[in-house]
Amino acid sequence: MTWRATVLTLYPEMFPGVLGLSLAGKALGEGKWELEPIDIRSFATDRHRSVDDTPAGGGAGMVMRADMAAAAIDAGRAGAVHGTPTLYMSPRGERLTQERARQLAEGPGVLVLCGRFEGVDECALEARNVEEVSIGDYVLSGGELAAQVLIDAAVRLLPGVTGNEVSLDEESFASGLLEYPHYTRPREWESRSIPEVLLSGDHGKIAKWRREQAECLTKARRPDLWQKHGTPKS
Repeated sequence: MTWRATVLTLYPEMFPGVLGLSLAGKALGEGKWELEPIDIRSFATDRHRSVDDTPAGGGAGMVMRADMAAAAIDAGRAGAVHGTPTLYMSPRGERLTQERARQLAEGPGVLVLCGRFEGVDECALEARNVEEVSIGDYVLSGGELAAQVLIDAAVRLLPGVTGNEVSLDEESFASGLLEYPHYTRPREWESRSIPEVLLSGDHGKIAKWRREQAECLTKARRPDLWQKHGTPKS
């Protein structure tokens, strides 16, 4: 079974976008995963292809109608494998984490609803049991960029997508810590040098140094992660 991303959007031309490049794009071309953008406006019933209306209770902007969002979700689900989660990219959703990306990569794929305007009618989200997901505490013009972030985070974890899959185990968040610093040639650059331990050839010392660096960075930059990680075992 091929991992599949179905995206419900008002701008299908935004896909594959960055997903068509680099590792994700190569894997897409090789058939290691599939992408299907669905135009929400294709479910409109009037000649203006309207999918939004004014907010109940007044206020600025427009809201995507429940019937339009639900019709798009139903169409996406009809072509998806049973068990595919339906996600709505929203700043009020649960924060996307590396662990959640891994869970998504281990499943059959994702069905992602991209909002625009002031958002999507709550009735549709409740009626279709949609899970809200956020990529951060900020607001974008629409959910398309957020959807591409989520899809890329999952796709790169699929078997055969990343050239050196061992490196995935050492990335930030994989072990609950931020990743250690990396260096390469030239050995010296603008009065800065590669740490001698990395040139020692002693793999035990190198592993210890990397672990210590990851711990120090996590403590300094993400005390919340460090608190979750707890006191590391020696």
